[in-house]
Amino acid sequence: MGFMAIGSEPGRIFSTPFCYLAVLLNLDNMESPAPGILLIADPFLKDPNFMRTVVFLCEHQDQGSFGFVLNKNYDYTLNELVSGLDDLKLPVYHGGPVQMDTIHFLHQYPDKIVGGYEIIDGVYWGGNFETAIELIRSGEVDLTRIRFYIGYSGWGSGQLADELKEKSWLTVQASRRLIFHKRPDDIWKDALRHLGGEYEIMINFPIDPQLN
Repeated sequence: MGFMAIGSEPGRIFSTPFCYLAVLLNLDNMESPAPGILLIADPFLKDPNFMRTVVFLCEHQDQGSFGFVLNKNYDYTLNELVSGLDDLKLPVYHGGPVQMDTIHFLHQYPDKIVGGYEIIDGVYWGGNFETAIELIRSGEVDLTRIRFYIGYSGWGSGQLADELKEKSWLTVQASRRLIFHKRPDDIWKDALRHLGGEYEIMINFPIDPQLN
């Protein structure tokens, strides 16, 4: 398969359904969307692309926003997606439904992998893909500090703002610990714990509110 290891412009994603959080919690004091913010999905969100996900925002402008879902494993490994990487059976995460023919990566090696964009302190998006691969092969980077994604999550102008007004997402400042979590399946729960207080009760909410 022919995949491009590049960054891409934001695109559109599917709209989210009605959110029930507004009647349960006071969500008016959430962080405003910006690069470095995590979007934590409403626990009742049933869209298969974003059910119980956490999205790391890498860009947010009037024209649109984009980021990567952090906690959805993809069905194929890096060597199965990019030709010439037969020796690198590394996990890939489903960054989102937009441009599924692109590979992206987040890392903590700005001095070794040039061309990346710093999103939060010590966390970079992109850079020279060939250099990253060479460093992995030579053992010069810690594989817990670099992560690959296929596709991305994108919002058109005003779309994310509308979803936030609908209370479809919680927001919190990202951290390296959450982005490079040792157990990605736990990121959604740990992001809620990071918010603390009453938000932790949402960890135990059922996906279907009728079962609550």
